[in-house]
Amino acid sequence: MKTADLLQFLLFLVLLMALALPLGFYMARVYSGERTILDRLMGPLERLIYRLTGVEAEKEMNWREYAVAVLAFNFLGMALLFLLQLTQGLLPLNPQGFGAVKWDLAFNTAASFVTNTNWQAYSGESTMSYLTQMAGLTVQNFVSAATGMAVAVALIRGLARRTARTIGNFWVDLTRSVLWILLPISVVGALFLVSQGVIQNLSPYLTVQTLEGGRQTIALGPVASQEIIKMLGTNGGGFFGANSAHPFENPTPLTNLVEMLAINIIPASLPFTYGRLVGDRRQATTVLAVMLFLFVVFLGLSYTSEVTGNPLIGALGVSEPTAMEGKEVRFGIAGSSLFTTVTTAVECGGVNNMHDSLTPLGGFVPIFLMMLSTAFGGAGAGLYGILVYVILTVFIAGLMVGRTPEYLGKKIESREMKMAVLAVLIPAASILLGTAMAAATRAGTSSVLNPGPHGLSEMLYAFTSGTANNGSAFAGLNANTIFYNIGVGLAMLIGRFGVILPVLAIAGSMAAKKVVPAGPGTFPTTGTLFASLLMAVILIVGALTFFPVLALGPIVEQLMMFGGKVF
Repeated sequence: MKTADLLQFLLFLVLLMALALPLGFYMARVYSGERTILDRLMGPLERLIYRLTGVEAEKEMNWREYAVAVLAFNFLGMALLFLLQLTQGLLPLNPQGFGAVKWDLAFNTAASFVTNTNWQAYSGESTMSYLTQMAGLTVQNFVSAATGMAVAVALIRGLARRTARTIGNFWVDLTRSVLWILLPISVVGALFLVSQGVIQNLSPYLTVQTLEGGRQTIALGPVASQEIIKMLGTNGGGFFGANSAHPFENPTPLTNLVEMLAINIIPASLPFTYGRLVGDRRQATTVLAVMLFLFVVFLGLSYTSEVTGNPLIGALGVSEPTAMEGKEVRFGIAGSSLFTTVTTAVECGGVNNMHDSLTPLGGFVPIFLMMLSTAFGGAGAGLYGILVYVILTVFIAGLMVGRTPEYLGKKIESREMKMAVLAVLIPAASILLGTAMAAATRAGTSSVLNPGPHGLSEMLYAFTSGTANNGSAFAGLNANTIFYNIGVGLAMLIGRFGVILPVLAIAGSMAAKKVVPAGPGTFPTTGTLFASLLMAVILIVGALTFFPVLALGPIVEQLMMFGGKVF
């Protein structure tokens, strides 16, 4: 590993932790209703929103009411975004005169942005009007991230409260997530991006004459305002089809660093919020340590594979044979590998390089990270995802010591285990069944641009990215077909709400429990031993569930590459 590359990785991690600690404590104050520096500015706006919408802020919800509110809000938002796309040709702020989006693509995009996935089977600059980009996609970038954060906070309350019937108020959690956290950071971040060269305007596209005498159309638009929240909210959908490889979205190495920090900051901060709200910071340390360990291991694997490159081209005498294949030359191998790991570990989906051009092992990393969804994960989704694995681990540890499993002084019983298992199995079933259907049908295989195991990896990546609510793509797959628009769209909805509902059920069940004093047989849920056991459970469950399909895709492709066969 080059020294400069190692220093880049260390700088990123140091800055991330330095920012995550204060933000995590600040978010704990926001969700617990304590005073913050933004109360004078946001308090009146919050009260106005409640007055206009009829929300009773002081009235809390049980888990079923919370779940109904989550579903109602998100499916109404999905319907409105679907209609906006179908009618954008008749609406203002459309200087290029884009017509209605096809119904299947409109369904896919609506499901994508509502579920915090931002899978894009289209190029934004040639499909969506400014109104759709701002009033539709950018708005959903805010509220879909806020939904995940609200669910995470509801689960924290369920774990922290004693014999309670409620887990908070969804409308309050949603509103405070947007006003106190996402919006202020986005305003500052957007101004910074504009200062670095990210464009922000409502001008028509510009047609210029090139040096060769030809004519080129340069897409313009309100990019910075969408760019910052796509990163901060772990959304990922770019204004341009090239996403963060486009110089109008990501012009400099400094913006590349800031955008990666924006992707990671909320998922890395939430463990500190968790520790503060449950009154035990050791729990936060344990969860964060596992997240960091998984992230660093897979970053090392990605970087090593990409630096090594393809030995077949190396045999031709080319220095660093395929290291820059598909990479953004402004950021190099380290910047591209780090961005790849960040965006798939965190379920963001924004990319600054071509994932389809990664080495087979390099492509394995983002796929497996999305399957695990625990190395930081999405905004809110990462925390409640890893806490599901904590519950599974506590159950296994309880069996080891011959005692009823306990977590934070509460017994883990049949109901919690059933919900935790559902939260793990539902996404796995969506990924595997979706990929199997694609591989077994003409509608699925006709979109594959590469034969052999790489083609399987392209299909697997699509359904993994959709189900994990990531949104990045291998880009070697023509996903803008009825089959993939509907199939991946359904996978997004299943992956999002098929996990949220069991998590909220766990929150409600745990909130109602009494706290049992720790005894001699209580298995500690902090420290190195429990962290090691938690990592083992995550990796073993992931390996047992997904190893067969990974073996048929990126793993066998890597072995065949060493044998002289490429696809």
